Amino acid sequence: MNEEMEEKRDHARIFPPYAEEFLKTDPEFMQRVSHFAFDEVVNQGSLNQPTRFMAVMAALIGAQLLDEFRALLPAALENGVTPVQAKEVVYQAAAYCGLGQMLPFLKATNDLLLERGVVLPLPPMATDTPENRQEAGNEIQVQIYGEGKRGSYAAGPEERRHL
Repeated sequence: MNEEMEEKRDHARIFPPYAEEFLKTDPEFMQRVSHFAFDEVVNQGSLNQPTRFMAVMAALIGAQLLDEFRALLPAALENGVTPVQAKEVVYQAAAYCGLGQMLPFLKATNDLLLERGVVLPLPPMATDTPENRQEAGNEIQVQIYGEGKRGSYAAGPEERRHL
């Protein structure tokens, strides 16, 4: 496959459909963007394809770029991101972006998965319950930061201890 064909394939795989116009109206710009995105960036580091796609998905959610997320998600799924991983990326955004900003991305993810024949809901994946969540989270903090973190949630202001 020659370089021009690879560039068009990568462009079609990642960019939203309306960006096709930019190949005609702004070819030099699109060539540079494609070279940067599909050569310089992806050939750095040691991340595998699914991990790279999940990082981009998270960035698109954080930037509230729903159209671009919808365009990227099929490529992510075709390049090794599982439905569970895709939904987990979106779920994680609830804490960092806020529920209201995350929900349109969850809807877009669910819509695409349903279109592809994925049965929803996916099997449960939780490793804790509402009853043991605080202690399970504290155990993870102890593993990361040491014994000094054990029970540290109880030392904070009473009105925030449940967090």
